[in-house]
Amino acid sequence: MEKRTLHPLMLAGTGSDVGKSVLAAALCRIFRQDGYRPAPFKAQNMALNSYVTPEGLEIGRAQAVQAEAAGIPCHTDMNPILLKPSSDKTAQVVLNGRPIGNRDAYDYFRVEGREQLRREVHAAFDRLNTRYNPIVMEGAGSISEINLRDTDLVNMPMARYAGADVLLVADIDRGGVFASAYGSVALQTPEDRRRIKGIIVNKFRGDLRLFESGVKMMEDICGIPVLGVIPYYKDIYIEEEDALDLQTKQLNAVQGKVNVAVVLLRHLSNFTDFNVLERDERVNLYYTNNTDELAKADIILLPGTKSTLDDLYELRRNGVAHAILEARRNGATVMGICGGYQMMGQVVSDPEGIEGSLRSLPGLGLLPVETVMEGEKVTRRVNFAFPAGADNRCTGYEIHQGRTVPAEGEEQRTFIQTSEGRKDGWMADRKCFGTYIHGILDNQAVIDWLLEPYADKLQKTVLDYSAYKEEQYDKLAAHVRSHLNLSLLYQILTTHD
Repeated sequence: MEKRTLHPLMLAGTGSDVGKSVLAAALCRIFRQDGYRPAPFKAQNMALNSYVTPEGLEIGRAQAVQAEAAGIPCHTDMNPILLKPSSDKTAQVVLNGRPIGNRDAYDYFRVEGREQLRREVHAAFDRLNTRYNPIVMEGAGSISEINLRDTDLVNMPMARYAGADVLLVADIDRGGVFASAYGSVALQTPEDRRRIKGIIVNKFRGDLRLFESGVKMMEDICGIPVLGVIPYYKDIYIEEEDALDLQTKQLNAVQGKVNVAVVLLRHLSNFTDFNVLERDERVNLYYTNNTDELAKADIILLPGTKSTLDDLYELRRNGVAHAILEARRNGATVMGICGGYQMMGQVVSDPEGIEGSLRSLPGLGLLPVETVMEGEKVTRRVNFAFPAGADNRCTGYEIHQGRTVPAEGEEQRTFIQTSEGRKDGWMADRKCFGTYIHGILDNQAVIDWLLEPYADKLQKTVLDYSAYKEEQYDKLAAHVRSHLNLSLLYQILTTHD
């Protein structure tokens, strides 16, 4: 039976971090399960944790996750504008997958020039809307920031353009849910207020029966239905793009497993590189900048960073650099990814000030390579066999602005050779190497090789991460489906005013 055409749906928030991204992923999976062909869309995203599309272009990680939940390839049309913060006031602007320069917040949010960006996000939505149904749109922050209304590209103005029905997502866990929901509705223009068709109360803890009267009160004061109260969950894992939540992470070494320490950098990015290892039962993966805990590690991972020089300076200041070198001398494995790989070299230079005011710093000296920051960003998908010559297919992606070359007089000792013949990274020996490839540790062949020197500690079976992620999307969909009035949602998405 042919499915009905559904209106675009926008999940708008009463504030930031209310859970819109995960709910959008859940709805993408639900619509897919129900026979539709959904796609995610967020006109403008702000995140350090980005992803590379099959075309080699850059988008926010959340839209890549939502596309995965929908069972489709990710595309820049799903996130035409990505802002990657480089300080409290500035960010790199990525338009349709390519960086167009750094902008400070004041200049970016001025009215002048916004119409060009608005045309770009509208065009991206239009292209997406011809290929998929429904479009599951995600707003940004709070929809009640009325001082930004004239320059807003992502919330109610985008919903108006798309003809989207809007569901307001309110986080009850942080308190003030009635005020935030009522205020968010009341502060809209009459036209936008009519577009908001319902409320989802998210992250509820405790007995749902205790909020039954609260649902009725919220519906009375806001004048729209509550479509669901979604309980907080702890046993479902969905990749998040926002700042690393250390409260949910292991922070210390343990006995009886391979201890893998991720160096906790101030500008750490793409922490999803370590998701597979974190769920490997053979491994205890923990995040730390504590020198005592680094000394206990079997493997030290230097992660990606948005500011290599600034983080390298901090590692030298706080003693972590010395701790890494000492651990290496004592037999630990040290692996760097992207910015971490750059730090492992002899020197990192930034003559044009791409990252900031620091122009050059000596690296950790673990690899005989030198890095120069360049304005042009490399973004591409990568295919390779591992180890070289093996009969397997491994994948990853690159996002970096540095060029790393052998130091004078050194012959390259390549860590990875891609299927296209490119040489990547450097391997000093079996326990010291670096690479530009994000997602390299999503490949079981690489993980097994990394852990092989510690075979005496390996006891558990390996994890099929692709199957695991599919299982988590299905669990998330089941969780949201059981607490959401889907029949009312479908009625909203098929009814024209």
